[in-house]
Amino acid sequence: MSEEKHQGNEPERKGNRLSKIVTRTGDAGTTGLGDGSRTTKDSLRIAAIGDVDELNSALGLLLCEELPDPVRSVLHDIQHDLFDLGGELCLPGMEVMKQNQVARLEAIVEDFNSDLPMLKEFILPGGTRPAALAHLCRTVCRRAERAMVALHHAEALSEPARRYINRLSDLLFVLGRSLNRSGGRGDVLWQKGRTAE
Repeated sequence: MSEEKHQGNEPERKGNRLSKIVTRTGDAGTTGLGDGSRTTKDSLRIAAIGDVDELNSALGLLLCEELPDPVRSVLHDIQHDLFDLGGELCLPGMEVMKQNQVARLEAIVEDFNSDLPMLKEFILPGGTRPAALAHLCRTVCRRAERAMVALHHAEALSEPARRYINRLSDLLFVLGRSLNRSGGRGDVLWQKGRTAE
């Protein structure tokens, strides 16, 4: 008999990876965490995991665009970081994210921002398609951060995890501006009261 043969209702596993996708274990509205415990699919922890997953998917969509190589490289690294973050979220009490990941993001923000003109007005999300997608990723990132803050109020999350998601939204804002510039567009500036009269 193969070692992969499914036994009862337990998911088939190879190490820590599922080899069977349809397990039916979540049909009652619960899902498994990395430590083997189960929680409801509408819990604060699962909401945060879902928002981080959505952010990673949105970054994947941005990566389908033509991008400058430095931006593409940064986004690929961030996708890996977000899997680290998801791993921390699915393992209550574990600290997976490291301070050097936060420091790396801070340095990247400073590097990309140093080439941009100083902002004197608020900007609108838009311009080139890659820039607009970067702003969409930024808003999904902010939602993931809100979900993580809500979870942190109930169950403590590590400081690096919380700082990372906050720095990432800053970086995505800067990348939106950078992508407009590399695409031959300037910032799309907000015009206060444009339609008020």
